[in-house]
Amino acid sequence: MQRDIEFAAANGEKIRKQLGRPHLDIANIYISEFPPVDEYEFRLRNPYLFPEGSKTSVSSFLLTKGEWETGLKGLAERLQKDIHFDIQNDYSENEVEELKRVTLGTAVNKVKREKAVLTYSKPFFTYVFMVIQLAVFIWMELNGGSTNTSTLIKYGAKVNQLIYEGEYWRFITPVFLHIGFLHLAMNTLALYFLGTAVEQIFGRIRFFLIYLFAGVAGVIASLLFSTHLSAGASGAIFGCFGALLYFGMMNPKLFFRTMGLNVIVVLAINLVFGFSASGIDNAGHLGGLAGGFLAAGVVNLPKKPKLPLQLIFLIMSAGIVWGSLNYGFSAAGQKQDEDSQILLAQEYIKQNNYDKAYSVLKSFEDRSKSETEKTYFLLSYVEIKKQMLTDAKLHLQKAIRLDPNFHQAYFNLALINLEENDLNAAKLNAEKAVKLNPNQKEYTNLVDEINQQIKTSGSE
Repeated sequence: MQRDIEFAAANGEKIRKQLGRPHLDIANIYISEFPPVDEYEFRLRNPYLFPEGSKTSVSSFLLTKGEWETGLKGLAERLQKDIHFDIQNDYSENEVEELKRVTLGTAVNKVKREKAVLTYSKPFFTYVFMVIQLAVFIWMELNGGSTNTSTLIKYGAKVNQLIYEGEYWRFITPVFLHIGFLHLAMNTLALYFLGTAVEQIFGRIRFFLIYLFAGVAGVIASLLFSTHLSAGASGAIFGCFGALLYFGMMNPKLFFRTMGLNVIVVLAINLVFGFSASGIDNAGHLGGLAGGFLAAGVVNLPKKPKLPLQLIFLIMSAGIVWGSLNYGFSAAGQKQDEDSQILLAQEYIKQNNYDKAYSVLKSFEDRSKSETEKTYFLLSYVEIKKQMLTDAKLHLQKAIRLDPNFHQAYFNLALINLEENDLNAAKLNAEKAVKLNPNQKEYTNLVDEINQQIKTSGSE
């Protein structure tokens, strides 16, 4: 009995660590037809404390023939519950065997039911999504590179301005794009472990809806709170965390007895890492987490009755999405920063689409009050291409006022002066460019050309 109590305490300590509990009290019950032949009462009098840290205690109770009431009374006091069984004085051997069979059958059926909850379906869409994102990655690598900004924009990365302009398909396409092999490998590995768990619990169709809704929710959150280009399945993967948290809310005991602690710890690590590292779209992660939780509440768990809670989750989800999009597309909610506008304009310039580049930069200039010399310089470049020299000249002068050491702006201004046949102004600006960057041969050649023209015009 003493060895068995110690064994129970050792197993209890393992369970305590798995659950992350600071302390665990165990009720250890022995049922026997006859009591032990030697003295045993002192072994049951006080709880046995696990020797390492004394964080697990075992209170043992012995129920024997003729002393059932005493044992049940002690157990009732320990559990603080009223416990009573109608126990006969004598049982036939068949009755004993039948009781054993029923008891063991009840325990086995309980394990089977719990296993059925955790393995409702075999994964399918998890592998489909993994194949899709791998195929898309290979395609991008063969057509410009997955880290190439132009390629990412071309194939559907989240770019706020393009969504505002009506490219609504960018709410879903970023879920399947990845920036570099490491990004793909990490998300694919996370999808394999989390996706299979969620799909086994919720079933294929429910998982399909949860994953895509969480991905879209992540993009919406990124649209609201981040101006940077972004791509990746991270939002949808965080949605898997959200779905598992919903499962934990509906089945707390089973959740914490199986995966609960691991899920919470891994989620916490990912959130801390996301907020401590640069270049990570935390808004997308949190949006995906919330989206997965809400979507799980809408579709509910398999073989569960249709609950009023589902309707509440549906109304909440619709309201949050509608409100977010309504605010996101409003003038106050449109998140645009200078870097993202310049990035988009540069992409249009690479395509020789100067009208679109001009529209992006000019619109940003009209709305913003914090533009820098970078916007003015790029805008002047586009205006030069569009033969809008007067406007280009004005914007170059603004760029120089913001940054007096902007040698490229002086050079371009000199070119405009030369086009206007203002040789003196052209010479002055070209010489300033040379002074700021004397190693640029293009600048010195322009000064020589201007001096030659001045000399020629003077001799005439």
